[in-house]
Amino acid sequence: MAPQRNPPIIDIEASGFGPASYPIEIGVALDDLVKYCALIRPAPDWTFWDSEAEKIHGISRDMLETHGKPLREVASQLNTLLAGKTLYSDGWVVDRPWLTTLFHAARMDMAFRVSPLELILSEFQMDHWHPVRQRVIEDMAGRRHRASHDAWAIQETYRRTRLAAAA
Repeated sequence: MAPQRNPPIIDIEASGFGPASYPIEIGVALDDLVKYCALIRPAPDWTFWDSEAEKIHGISRDMLETHGKPLREVASQLNTLLAGKTLYSDGWVVDRPWLTTLFHAARMDMAFRVSPLELILSEFQMDHWHPVRQRVIEDMAGRRHRASHDAWAIQETYRRTRLAAAA
């Protein structure tokens, strides 16, 4: 696949790490530097909560109940913003099922696709990804661990490794 300048990236924070977990925040970084981020109010039957995951993302269930958007609203906003696009995820194996959970609960079809980031990385980028990602995270010092910041950091790591490969 041909390299992209800044591929659109999606990142998802969830209630936990296992099969009972569900999406609680979605962040997107698009090619034109547009960002989208939304907290998701859990569906009534979404009850699983992992305190270890909460320590990582810093989002409490109370925060979701107070500030989260209805899941149907989030799914609709994503479809409007991302219709026809392919987004890339560095955690596709978990992000894709969480999106399926969201859209199933919203009773909507996804109008966009999500693919593994590895599909668009060159061998050079894969070999240099982790140290460059660490530098990007260091450059973000002080920013909280949230989905839109993580999506931007993935996109920025892609950009820096692509530029390094071309040098």
